[in-house]
Amino acid sequence: MLTYTLRRLLASVPVIVASTFVVFLLVTLSGDPLANFKGKNPPPSPQVVQVEEQRLHLDEPLLHRYWTWITGVLHGDFGPSVRTNLDIGHELTTRFGVTIRLIALAVVLALVLAVVVGVVSAVKQYSGVDYGFTFAAFLFLSMPSFWFAVLLKQAGISLNSLLGGQVVYTIGESSVVVEGGAWAHLVDTAGHMVLPTISLALISFGAWSRFQRASMLDVLNSDYVLFARAKGLSRRRVTVRHALRTALIPMVTVTALDFAALISGAVITETVFQWRGLGDFLVTSVEQRDAYAVLGWLLVVAVAVIVFNLIADLLYALLDPRIRYE
Repeated sequence: MLTYTLRRLLASVPVIVASTFVVFLLVTLSGDPLANFKGKNPPPSPQVVQVEEQRLHLDEPLLHRYWTWITGVLHGDFGPSVRTNLDIGHELTTRFGVTIRLIALAVVLALVLAVVVGVVSAVKQYSGVDYGFTFAAFLFLSMPSFWFAVLLKQAGISLNSLLGGQVVYTIGESSVVVEGGAWAHLVDTAGHMVLPTISLALISFGAWSRFQRASMLDVLNSDYVLFARAKGLSRRRVTVRHALRTALIPMVTVTALDFAALISGAVITETVFQWRGLGDFLVTSVEQRDAYAVLGWLLVVAVAVIVFNLIADLLYALLDPRIRYE
């Protein structure tokens, strides 16, 4: 297992390098990072523009700029920002913690709901429960993420108005001022996470529950499950101990592949609920044409996706003892 993990990590290095180079070309060729700066009124002098171009390495050849950036990343320097007071590396580290807690909780919630609903739908195939879960899954699957997030935010505002107090938070990842100790800060953070987590989780839950249902039906109709029933084992034991573990393997694959989509959904969710996470950082960087900030965001996301897929591969061996990595 250790050898396989190291081999996968080494194989991920050229993937990351190739992806960063492609992204660097796309971001670099997408426009002038100093367009907003040059468009100020009154416009800056040519000497000031030249100084900014030197600071951002815009006066260097393209390949040299890429080499300067990628070697700087290895030393913790994500490059200069068009915003002179912004440390891209520090900002990414801070905002990554904000976003990852949202995504992690949303993944756990979506997986639990999807597995439970998928298993129950498969066991009670073509029943009223199955049709009800199918309707709910397709309902959430068809909802645009931004629209669903706006609906939840408006529902939270209405609930607070109805109860005459702050029951759920609709803006920000935390309050500006929190009175009390660690418990008060924990409660405040949890209160701000309720609506964004539900929004992000239910969008993923719709597709995952349908996939889990299909996977569970395939396993329930397999020969070894039928043989286990013929031996006289209880239906619950056959479903949980024999069928469910095997049916979870495709779900692990789908979750790993959808991780990038979850990050994209987090960008929209953070924008609606005004979180200062990676999503807000990306939107602001694109608006400011901050090339190195966008590159840093994409690099962090690429590494996160690769790591998540590696974790998924390692989970296969835990779910199915027949899978071993030599």
